[in-house]
Amino acid sequence: MPLSEVMRQILRETTIREHPDSYAIVYIDPSEAYEAKAILSEATPVISLTITREEVSVVLRVSDWESKRRRFVSYKVAAPYRLITFDIVLDLSIVGFLSAVSAALASEGVSIYALSTYLKDHILVKEEDARKAVFVLENMIAEAKYAPLKNG
Repeated sequence: MPLSEVMRQILRETTIREHPDSYAIVYIDPSEAYEAKAILSEATPVISLTITREEVSVVLRVSDWESKRRRFVSYKVAAPYRLITFDIVLDLSIVGFLSAVSAALASEGVSIYALSTYLKDHILVKEEDARKAVFVLENMIAEAKYAPLKNG
């Protein structure tokens, strides 16, 4: 799928940062939400904590989860994942950034778990796909940087 000029401009200004640690995506039963909140004050860093009626989802380093999992009765874990941060502050009105990233990675068979914060977007990819994901993203950024600018 061809990228719009706006998306190319955003990608030209983007760098990616692969975090060195292994991460876990954890489902915790909502009855244990109070205990899950306690992780925030103890784990450094907790990447994400989302609480809904149906679930508590936490993204944190595998090493932090290993030291805390015995505090929970009902949980599911997906790991190991690698965290990739897009080092660009995106306006909340930007449309399609993660869509473009997801499409590029999907075309190479890389599944993502997307996280967005107020300032930045992040993705988690399976650890065995991390090199491929970084390669695809770096190529995507390079193509945007070196593509000829459209006039007018």
